[in-house]
Amino acid sequence: MVRLSVNVNKIATLRNARGGNVPDLIQTVRDIEVFGAQGITIHPRPDERHIRYQDARDLKTVVGTELNIEGNPVPAFVDLVLEVRPDQVTLVPDAPDAITSNAGWDTIRNREFLKEVIGRFRAAGIRTSIFVDPNPEMAAAAAETGTDRVELYTESYASGYGRDPEAAVKPFRETALAAAAAGLGINAGHDLSLDNIAFFAREVPHLMEVSIGHALICESLYLGLENVIGMYKNRLA
Repeated sequence: MVRLSVNVNKIATLRNARGGNVPDLIQTVRDIEVFGAQGITIHPRPDERHIRYQDARDLKTVVGTELNIEGNPVPAFVDLVLEVRPDQVTLVPDAPDAITSNAGWDTIRNREFLKEVIGRFRAAGIRTSIFVDPNPEMAAAAAETGTDRVELYTESYASGYGRDPEAAVKPFRETALAAAAAGLGINAGHDLSLDNIAFFAREVPHLMEVSIGHALICESLYLGLENVIGMYKNRLA
């Protein structure tokens, strides 16, 4: 079964909109785990517009499944991860002003930088994953950085799924095979939803984990958080 990690950035965005503690991020994370999620993902950005650095520290003592921290490995982020020591860190090359992640790493051009950063995380006992585009060459090259996994950036799959599911998933299937051949685990995330997740999970080999936030929270407005988590788990089974 593919594991479901719920990205709770949108919960923090809603909380921050009013300046108080409603909704309570910590309690929501506890509930999400009770509802059956197998991991919690957060993506703190330098401006802390949703998840704050302190949230990462607080969640370390709360999350009972797996805590995954995503972000661009700028010095402050690296220091935070080494302090918190989550179960997994996912390296994403997003600009400080990016609304959301919009590209994977060039693992060839950035090999030495990634190798140095990943070496620090692995020395601290933290599993590492690199955000990559659906490109077999980039997935294979990622293995040379010392990473444990890659996370497939699935925006192009989500945008193309409605027109031609097979064409949309093909590059992800090929990239997953290349990653697995290089000895890497495979995660995926970005714009996956109840509509498109089952086909992706069925067609992409060796998939271990998906991280879903925006769609899951939006769907929960209509269907309820507990119900939606159950629906994702059924589609991933």
